[in-house]
Amino acid sequence: MLDVRKLQQRLGVEVDGALGPGTFAALFAASGAAPPVAAELGLAANVHFRSYRILANGLRLAHFLAQCAHESGGFRHAREVWGPTAAQRAYEGSAKLGNDRPGDGKRYLGRGPGQLTGRANYRLYGRKLGIDLERHPELLEAWSLGLLAFCAYWDACGLNAWADRDDLRVVSNGINRGDPLSAKEPNGWADRQARHAAMKALIL
Repeated sequence: MLDVRKLQQRLGVEVDGALGPGTFAALFAASGAAPPVAAELGLAANVHFRSYRILANGLRLAHFLAQCAHESGGFRHAREVWGPTAAQRAYEGSAKLGNDRPGDGKRYLGRGPGQLTGRANYRLYGRKLGIDLERHPELLEAWSLGLLAFCAYWDACGLNAWADRDDLRVVSNGINRGDPLSAKEPNGWADRQARHAAMKALIL
């Protein structure tokens, strides 16, 4: 169970036991989001976290927020910072990402709190949400829409169940490598661990 009053006390917001946009905004702010970003995400989370059962317990919420905070650099980057790095150059022509046309690597770079990446994912989650993300990938740079798309990705990968087990490595690989059961270490593993520990200390 999620102890909302305890969480509100820790966040320094009104303690009313109601988990609403204000409490969510404070959670995002505690993860690094600027006030306008935190407010937008708070409103979106109040709807989507319920729809995707992320509020069933504190572990799910802690895992979800920690992964978003890592992927977006503390909710500072709705669009992947482009070098390009060696890893980013590998996006171009990646069959796994569905990048089958010249320029797809950069066109379908990571966007949103969870940094959804690749033409195939933009197509798939655009269809799930009824939005043409393949044609208009920049739409995911809106924090609220990016959060919705990442909730859909999280759900499709079955990550709530792995969060319930508190298996950070599996959750991280589900996001970073697109395969929860990958034998590889997730990229940014130390930062993911640190953010996860911080979120658990705040929420649980």
